[in-house]
Amino acid sequence: MRTIPELQEGTHRAKASGTLPNGKPVIVNADGTVSVVGESAVDSSAGTPVTLDSGQISFRAAAAYDVNSGKIVIAHRKNAANGPGSAIVGTVSGTSISFGTEVQFTSGDPRDVWVEYDANAQKVVIVFQNYSSSGYGTAVVGTVSGTSISFGSAVVFNSANTEGPCASYDSDAQKVVVAYTNRGSSSRGEAKVGTVSGTSISFGSSAVFDSAIVTDPTVAYDTVNQKTVVGYRADPSGTFGRAIVGTVSGTSISFGSSVNFLSGAPDITATTYDASAQRIVISYKDDSNSGHGTSIVGEVSGTSISFGSPVVFNAASSSSIVSTYDANARAIVVSYRDNGNSGRGTFTTGVVSGNSISFDSPTVFSTGSSTTMGTAYESSAKKVITAFANYTSGNGEAVVLTPTSTSTNLTAENYIGMSTGGTVADGSSATVDIIGSLSTNQSGLTAGQQYYVQTDGTIGETAADPSVFAGTAISATSLVVKT
Repeated sequence: MRTIPELQEGTHRAKASGTLPNGKPVIVNADGTVSVVGESAVDSSAGTPVTLDSGQISFRAAAAYDVNSGKIVIAHRKNAANGPGSAIVGTVSGTSISFGTEVQFTSGDPRDVWVEYDANAQKVVIVFQNYSSSGYGTAVVGTVSGTSISFGSAVVFNSANTEGPCASYDSDAQKVVVAYTNRGSSSRGEAKVGTVSGTSISFGSSAVFDSAIVTDPTVAYDTVNQKTVVGYRADPSGTFGRAIVGTVSGTSISFGSSVNFLSGAPDITATTYDASAQRIVISYKDDSNSGHGTSIVGEVSGTSISFGSPVVFNAASSSSIVSTYDANARAIVVSYRDNGNSGRGTFTTGVVSGNSISFDSPTVFSTGSSTTMGTAYESSAKKVITAFANYTSGNGEAVVLTPTSTSTNLTAENYIGMSTGGTVADGSSATVDIIGSLSTNQSGLTAGQQYYVQTDGTIGETAADPSVFAGTAISATSLVVKT
């Protein structure tokens, strides 16, 4: 195996791997050749579904990524008479996932299970409707250790019939926000702020976000505006898709005015924050449009939110719609049951631009009849995991998804300098301006400005991911190379 030659100040000559344009960032490869920094397209694909429960799962599955342990936590109700609630820890490797042993988080009958990760406490919080206890809204804190999980005592956050509990993590306040429908109070929409301490969680007072009949609440946290957004269906004197912006202060949350984004009948099942576009994306089954799978983009401003136009991602009846943000693809990944294709489990990737979103072609991840889905992004493996009930096999399953994206050959270590001497053909000898040398074949630079290598092979004033310092400009055409 060839070793990478030691680099000296000035210039470096090496064999080009691929064409090297003039004046572009260059990396050194493991075999000593050099290549221009660039990106390549990655098509969407799905791994082989893996069984997480040899029996069927019912109602809503849920998934979250535990950053501290580097594991996926999936929670669900086992499909049995008054089936208990179970959670299982998954480890992603490549395009597959393996599981530890299921652990019961409640002996009751949990409906509408939701899992959220509290980054401050480094715990997962499971919220659910405890159907065995008058439908009370209940929460329990889980601690992941290795491939298992243990739980503290369950805490009731709403002593009434509670439907559709969901949660998001407010990273600024370091709190968990739970939104739900309070069937004990005219089915209005309410929210509470939870504080995790050790293996337990405590809640502040409830706040009403809509006094109409609320169904299908989902919630997401806007990290830039430091706001919690609830998307839901409201039935005042008609049926509307609505959203509302909440602000956490201490153990309380207050809301602005609700905004209608759809005058129709949406089954809203996913509200997600796109950190790259800094937008909220609400995905739903549009019953006013033949049940088509649809998404809409919202922009938070102060305590309000405004929306673009709805975009159909599946022109057929769609259900069990869930979504997550993929930081690697910088896109929203939507998983759903495609009722127009024999109920198969399917996903698509959506890229937000302004207040709109465009989707790629769908990819089937399960040929079985798939429903009750949950999804999460595993940031270490840079993969999306979707858990679902496969009615064809009779099992609870999970699958690793690779969304449409671009990959780059740039790493935090392999940048060596800027190409020089004109365009060099593949396999020819190339010259690279390296450490401390002056690259004089640039254009449009600002003297005194630091520049960073971008993943597409350009240089810019802000760091990309990975963050790689290219050098400092001394004129519009000259850059002092640094590594």
